Amino acid sequence: MATTTPTHSAAKGRTARGAAPARRRPRGFGGSRGRTLNFWLFTGPFLIGLIVFVYVPIGWSLWLSLHNAQGTVAPTEFVGLDNYADMLGDGDFVDSLVNFTIFAAIIVPITYALSLTLALLVHRIRFMKAFFRSVFFLPTACSFVVASLVWKMSLFNGLRYGMMNTVLGWFGIDSVAWLASPHPPWYWLVICSARLWLQCGFYMILFLAALQNIPRELYEAAAVDGAKPGWQTFRHITLPQLRATSVAVVLLLLIAAYQAFDEFYNILDEGRATWGRPPLVDLYLQALGANQDYGHASAGALILALLIALVTLAQGRFLGFGRGAEK
Repeated sequence: MATTTPTHSAAKGRTARGAAPARRRPRGFGGSRGRTLNFWLFTGPFLIGLIVFVYVPIGWSLWLSLHNAQGTVAPTEFVGLDNYADMLGDGDFVDSLVNFTIFAAIIVPITYALSLTLALLVHRIRFMKAFFRSVFFLPTACSFVVASLVWKMSLFNGLRYGMMNTVLGWFGIDSVAWLASPHPPWYWLVICSARLWLQCGFYMILFLAALQNIPRELYEAAAVDGAKPGWQTFRHITLPQLRATSVAVVLLLLIAAYQAFDEFYNILDEGRATWGRPPLVDLYLQALGANQDYGHASAGALILALLIALVTLAQGRFLGFGRGAEK
């Protein structure tokens, strides 16, 4: 009895008929063109905002700084670098840079030490860690303007019933006019304490994140080698491991000190007090004060921006920003 077998062509035909049709790749968002489109869809709005709200104002400020722009933002009289020379010779602007130096010398090391101390304390506690972390970070969400007015009108208002003067009265100390006179300069206590309360929580979070990334094996190995917990482990293990974070924190603190405005403006009578005036308040009064001198204010702003960039680069170079903690 003969057995029939299907031919090769028939088997091939059945295979072809039974195979699923090949799927076509969707058009529009596939391939390199689709990836390019996705890139511009995500980054396009950000780039447009960056150009419109950052680069265009910088370019316009440069244009104004080269012209006589008193009372107008569309100047026609070109003066070259005269505005820059005038600002560098302006006593008020130079004094504001000196005030910034004093402010930075006070606020940067104190904020660094206090935020690191808070981070170490929160990192070591065994209970309610999330609560304390939230409590110390909460002032960061407060407005600088609101905090400045609370400091000025409630805590350090200079009156007998003010909070700080009430506390001093408990110890038999006379009331202090905190903001009435630059001699003695009690206003630095008011401004620096407000800034400390507002920003320490943010830098505490940075240090806390860095502390959590330090391997526990380092402390265990140090304990085996006889290192005592406390200052020895902090000096030889914790602090070197926090080197990159410490450099970043110091840079951020210095830049923030250069950009201080709200607490000075609101605590010192909207900038009318000539003492303790930082650069941004002086430039604000130059541009939006009675004279509305946008040319000199723009020149001063660019001088300040250049100074911030140079100091930041020099400090980053000196402290080794970007180098690992193992160096």
